[in-house]
Amino acid sequence: MHDCTADSGHSTDLGELQAFPTADGSFSLHSVHFGEAFHNSAGALNEARAKFVGPAELDRFRGGEPLRILDVCLGLGYNTAAVLGALPTPAPAVRWWGLEMDRRPLEIALAQPSFQALWSDAVLQKLVAIRDQGGWSTPGNEGQQLWGDARRMLSSIPEAVRFDLILHDAFSPQRCPELWSEEFLGALAQRLAPGGRLLTYSRAAAIRGSLKRAGLALRSIPPAPGERTGWSSGTVAIKQDKSVVGCRPLSAMEQEHLLTRAAVPFRDPDQRDLAPVILERRQQEQLHCGLEATNSWQRRWRAADANGGIGSTKLSR
Repeated sequence: MHDCTADSGHSTDLGELQAFPTADGSFSLHSVHFGEAFHNSAGALNEARAKFVGPAELDRFRGGEPLRILDVCLGLGYNTAAVLGALPTPAPAVRWWGLEMDRRPLEIALAQPSFQALWSDAVLQKLVAIRDQGGWSTPGNEGQQLWGDARRMLSSIPEAVRFDLILHDAFSPQRCPELWSEEFLGALAQRLAPGGRLLTYSRAAAIRGSLKRAGLALRSIPPAPGERTGWSSGTVAIKQDKSVVGCRPLSAMEQEHLLTRAAVPFRDPDQRDLAPVILERRQQEQLHCGLEATNSWQRRWRAADANGGIGSTKLSR
């Protein structure tokens, strides 16, 4: 979870970065500026596998057909590396693009022997090529890293390109609303190929609502190994309404979440506003929207949980 915008209201990068170990033995970073870690404490590698690799169902691309991937916020490179390392045999012809503002997370990761040891030589070579050359190109396999504000850089990718997978892993919407706006998510949805999937750790109603209005079918990702039990660990948004192994349609509780004030989207009409402006705009809309208060939704479903209805909820705004 990290930022790849040119300016978050205070600085043009992630500020001071502090390394910390996660429960699965992999390491991550914490941004002092954003007050958030790039991954949860259960494990950076586990999170990449559970929230991105698993829901991608990469076996669908067995046989050499093209696989077009967009990594929104490359960060340390876990998501891209985990996906590339899990490709089926024979491998698809990969075309990859990455969006990121700050080069340091990948540089820090590649300086760690423990991080290097997680990946095959082929995957590690691609990460090094992203760091040193901005990408790679081999017969039937190429990648291009775009450094800068993701909102601007997306338009640098040829309009004809349609992605089979979009890995969306920015800092949380309240910390980095620029990359969770109705407009940015809509632009990503337009870039999905038929059957394409946008994968994200976010289960926020505002994000799911924007993706639904963009015409995508929603699925809920179950909690990753080692995470605290909860009602959802993320979202799969699909260009066509198809089942996803290991994921389920939104529950009645999650559907009702989309009808509360929490579902008011983050709006950034020109995709140029700073975080404080986007957050204030949303707060004003929430005050006047007439939707059900989110705490009312929470109380109703916690009562159902207490009566044995839905299991542990960990409801959130």
